[in-house]
Amino acid sequence: MDKKIINILKNGGIGVMPTDTIYGLVGSALNRKTVRKIYKIRRRNPKKPFIILINSKDDLKIFGIHPNVKTQKVLKKLWPGKVSVILPCRLKKFAYLYRGTNTLALRVPKKNSLRKLLRSTGPLVAPSANWEGYPPAKNIKEAKKYFGDHIDFYVNGKNKNTKPSTLIMIKSGQVSVLRQGSVKI
Repeated sequence: MDKKIINILKNGGIGVMPTDTIYGLVGSALNRKTVRKIYKIRRRNPKKPFIILINSKDDLKIFGIHPNVKTQKVLKKLWPGKVSVILPCRLKKFAYLYRGTNTLALRVPKKNSLRKLLRSTGPLVAPSANWEGYPPAKNIKEAKKYFGDHIDFYVNGKNKNTKPSTLIMIKSGQVSVLRQGSVKI
């Protein structure tokens, strides 16, 4: 990813780019203003948290998340991959991310170029590139219809995947599937 995009993201900007699943509307998860801006642009229900992309399992520490041994075994099987995992997050400073749920949905993408970007930018919120309740953009043209010039950058990619990530929750080592997506569980 070029330095310009990394700088935009590190300085609170937002963009549309292919993730490891579908096109995402991305911005720094550690910047409250950026997250608020994405909620507004995406017309998202403010009670619903976003999925957060992280570079590796080690990034869980940023959010004060320390999975137990059972959960770590499950994560080791699923990450990197197209599975977003809901984990408990109790740090008050991340209330703007977890929106009253005391949980965060996180994913370590399989795509190397995306993990490389995350190493430079830190965690990114990455909801699908669409207004809430509308179909996800399958290309940049569709994304521009939603967001126009409210976005700092658009990255075109060969995203053949039209399914979002599979969304799961782990409790006491038991996995419950909340949304069946790219990966069958």
